[in-house]
Amino acid sequence: MMDASSLWPVVQDLRGRAPLVQCITNFVAMDLTANVLLAAGASPAMVHAPEEAADFVALGGTLSINIGTPSPDWVDGMDAAAAAARRRGTPWVLDPVAVGATRYRDAVVARLLPHGPAVIRGNASEIMALAGQRDAAAKGVDSTRASIDARTAAVELAGRLGCTVAVTGGVDIVTDGRRTIGLANGHPMMTKVTATGCALSALVAAFLAVTDDPLLAAVTAVGVFGVCGELAAEAAAGPASLRIGLIDHLYGLDGATFAKRLRRTE
Repeated sequence: MMDASSLWPVVQDLRGRAPLVQCITNFVAMDLTANVLLAAGASPAMVHAPEEAADFVALGGTLSINIGTPSPDWVDGMDAAAAAARRRGTPWVLDPVAVGATRYRDAVVARLLPHGPAVIRGNASEIMALAGQRDAAAKGVDSTRASIDARTAAVELAGRLGCTVAVTGGVDIVTDGRRTIGLANGHPMMTKVTATGCALSALVAAFLAVTDDPLLAAVTAVGVFGVCGELAAEAAAGPASLRIGLIDHLYGLDGATFAKRLRRTE
């Protein structure tokens, strides 16, 4: 059973080992992603050029790929890095931002999926689109569906691709097709801070560096991020101070607070 007592040692391992996390992400997300990783205990590297993206994978750590602002050169870098990760057995995370919204994004994801992501993290519309439910239209990068609507799609997708799928929203759902965990932390104000989902995907990649179980990595990341967002919102005057508070709480979170705050749901 995955509860706070089984998740917290993973948090401690991340802080103790400070793994390298290579992030190929979008312009909007770079700053928050790097600061979230640093605060949580990881070491971020924003490396996307196709000339070095694959070579950087060889330095160790894990990889997070986010297609938020794709362009041909960046997609070449994503493909090269993901291919290198597959060859080396390096676990990596795919954040398929707004997949299903355009043919180009669909083609990018189709190019990356054969490289076998360990975890796919997305909102309900994205996960439902990946599962083939084309009626799950997104509003740009935002979901038009509740996360709970994507539970069946997530389980099916995880089983078909042999990976872990994390659907984040009002209730977060993490599944590997056999085991499914629901978490109910976070705060609605987090949706008013851009790139929180992107940063969460990179945090999942960080935890992949310290556990061999992708489901455990994803549940830990989602749980920690939700608890810290919730704590930040309670003291925030608005989205800007929530952003700062989120980073601060990721840095200062302790095991007792995590255990008290973490809420699982079925």
